[in-house]
Amino acid sequence: MLNEKLKNHHLILASGSPRRQAFFKNLGLDFEIRLKPVKEEYPDRLTHFEISNYLAQLKALPFKDDLKDKDILITSDTIVWHNGKALGKPRDKDEAYAILKSLSNKTHEVITSVCFTSKNYEKTLHNITKVTFKELTDKEILFYINTYKPYDKAGAYGIQEWIGEIGVTKIEGSYFNVMGFPIHLVYKTLNEMAEL
Repeated sequence: MLNEKLKNHHLILASGSPRRQAFFKNLGLDFEIRLKPVKEEYPDRLTHFEISNYLAQLKALPFKDDLKDKDILITSDTIVWHNGKALGKPRDKDEAYAILKSLSNKTHEVITSVCFTSKNYEKTLHNITKVTFKELTDKEILFYINTYKPYDKAGAYGIQEWIGEIGVTKIEGSYFNVMGFPIHLVYKTLNEMAEL
């Protein structure tokens, strides 16, 4: 349905994430994956969704000069916001453990920003989901880290994995947003862009 609307456009997904690529396939969209390395750094003054918005826009920059008239580039970034700071991807086992220990028995926010860029248009949106974990035991945390190695995930966990199944007691907002893509907003925005 959406693919028919977008038949005169060329979608470029700038993400190596298998989850984001799967979402696009599930929407029945024809798209190209195009990757360019970006150093994911942001100014200290930024907080909350400003960080993920900034990083999603930053990821679009290397592509801007190459975009053709009917191209729509999609870039995104996900952070976990907890205790007034952004939790990114853990560098090692110790950091993953410390992050999960801090999330245990508490509620945090998962924020994903998506930036849509064409030759003459840019729109960035974000979505926030609140996630509550039960009290995780050290054994559970270590089993998860050793088995699933969540080093490519903001907040050191994937909600669709074992830790989400046994640990998440409450979720307010979009589940798919926690997986890294607020797919309902992406669908809505692409429908709007198809009219441009």
